[in-house]
Amino acid sequence: MNIKSLAQCKLMGDEYCGFYSAGLTMLDNSSMRRFGNTYESGSETILTSDDGLKLTVSYEKSPYSDATEVLTSFENGSSEPITLEMLTSFLLPEVKADKVHRILSFWSAEGRVKTDELVDLNMEHSWNNMAFRVEKFGTVGSMPVRKYFPFVALEDSETHSFTAVQLYSPASWQIELTVRAGDVVRLSGGIADRDFGQWTKTVKPGEVFLAPKAVVATGSSLEEVCDKLVKAQHPDISPVDDNMGITFNEYCATWGNPTIDNLKRLADKIAGKGIQFLVMDSGWYSDCGNWWEYRGDWSINRNRFPGGLKELADYIRDKGMIPGIWFEFEVAAPKSGLYDNPEHFVKKDGVPLTVGGARFWNMEDPYVETYLDKYVLGNLRDNGFGYIKVDYNDTMGVGCDGPEGPGENLRRKVLATQEYFKKLRRELPDLVIENCSSGGHRLEPSFMELASQASFSDAHEIPSLPLIAANLHRVIRPEQSQIWAVMRAADSDSRIYYSLCATFLGRMGLSGDVYDLSDRQWSLLDDGMAFYREAAPIIKDGYTFFNYADTKSYNNPTGSQLVLRVYDDKVLCVYHRFADSVDIDSFAKRHGIDVFSHKVLKKYGNASEDFSAESYIFEK
Repeated sequence: MNIKSLAQCKLMGDEYCGFYSAGLTMLDNSSMRRFGNTYESGSETILTSDDGLKLTVSYEKSPYSDATEVLTSFENGSSEPITLEMLTSFLLPEVKADKVHRILSFWSAEGRVKTDELVDLNMEHSWNNMAFRVEKFGTVGSMPVRKYFPFVALEDSETHSFTAVQLYSPASWQIELTVRAGDVVRLSGGIADRDFGQWTKTVKPGEVFLAPKAVVATGSSLEEVCDKLVKAQHPDISPVDDNMGITFNEYCATWGNPTIDNLKRLADKIAGKGIQFLVMDSGWYSDCGNWWEYRGDWSINRNRFPGGLKELADYIRDKGMIPGIWFEFEVAAPKSGLYDNPEHFVKKDGVPLTVGGARFWNMEDPYVETYLDKYVLGNLRDNGFGYIKVDYNDTMGVGCDGPEGPGENLRRKVLATQEYFKKLRRELPDLVIENCSSGGHRLEPSFMELASQASFSDAHEIPSLPLIAANLHRVIRPEQSQIWAVMRAADSDSRIYYSLCATFLGRMGLSGDVYDLSDRQWSLLDDGMAFYREAAPIIKDGYTFFNYADTKSYNNPTGSQLVLRVYDDKVLCVYHRFADSVDIDSFAKRHGIDVFSHKVLKKYGNASEDFSAESYIFEK
């Protein structure tokens, strides 16, 4: 069903609300008193002012899920420019709730659920319903998933009801919980405002500004509302990537030092194994020493690839796989030969914005687009690559120079990046795009909709691998979540099971020293790939109805994790044991689940000790 949303804005120069709210929230400011006329038109709420300003909120059922898509626009029908300091994407005025669920994220620690009782956040209303209570959170910068995902869910424990929202905002964003009167929460969010993200936007007479989309869902559990939000995402999946194919990325084999010889060696070893993509990661370009120091100079390293890259791509295709290549095309590093020319870089305070040894191309600059067309698009087309891993390894921070406020200037740069993603697909319709940003810093819906796959994390070989993989079910589609299993010659059977079972929580991605594996290890890997292929329809189209781990630490996990995902008459069960753990039957029954009440169709792994894993496909 459709969920009705309202909207608010703040116009520069208008009075702030008061009641101790300035600097905490811009809601309920005097700008809203201008909008004295409100009326409904179908699935729209329209607010107008006497001088021609208009706020329009549309709320339509998602065509892909039982969720509601909310779009908010501001139209300036007056005779003067109007500068916005805040515009909500959504505003749900009265949500009864006592808990808030947020999803945290740092580098290699994506997806942890944080649950707070509102009373613990000091969010009880004041004795006379006058003063604001505000809980405001979000992300500032060009990595939209940093500390938090653009997601929130409110829970009413009394009625077991949940209301959840996902924002489609590729740059700075915010979400606000405000309480003022009674035991209800007002939930709103959108672009990070002037207070939070230094955002202002001037809308000229006759212009319309559209806020980022929000999607809202209700349900009776956190897993249910998350599933509805995730299924509302509609990614632009390449037609060659519609069968959950397996990817091999060579980074954890060469560590940024690929050559024609070691890539051919890998291709020879994995040929005929049913792997669809072989991706060459960083280090193939320039006169590359440390790969990160030469980003931006995308000329081919002739020492490593004396015959050029077409030789490699052709070789991989001859082995029955689609060749892929890594780029971080939005930046230039100090040894690229481009770094010291300031003209075409994003600037802050009049000088190139420099972060961690990188400068950021101004993606709105026609020169930059021409440069990328030659070295990125041209490379893909001329050499026959069918897969691009687009990485992005730092954030521009709060904003940059330009015609608007720093936050809006930043947003425009990021939108220009997204336009280049779209251009790649227009020019190369079968191209598979992997969305990567130091792992998971761009696992945000509007970026996810531009990609076939995404790197789930940079947590490749650490104990938290299955924890992150499972937690991401709540925010991205598992069919896009590429989870790495890194194979080493020293791996025990239990280690191989632990790694490969984690990939059953998304898209299987492989790496490591596979040419050093024993026949026994290859047999376990082959069996794991066979299990994955049988589980693929459940991973792609299923519903994760149970997702629980009884550990707090990612670095030193204890206990176990059980994930159950159902599709039609089959259930995928993935069980991981950490330190001080128990067997699957004991763990499941502790949570009221008899996992073996259904027929076992297929099993992989053996969770007989700590840090081992096993997976099942059951018939209901």
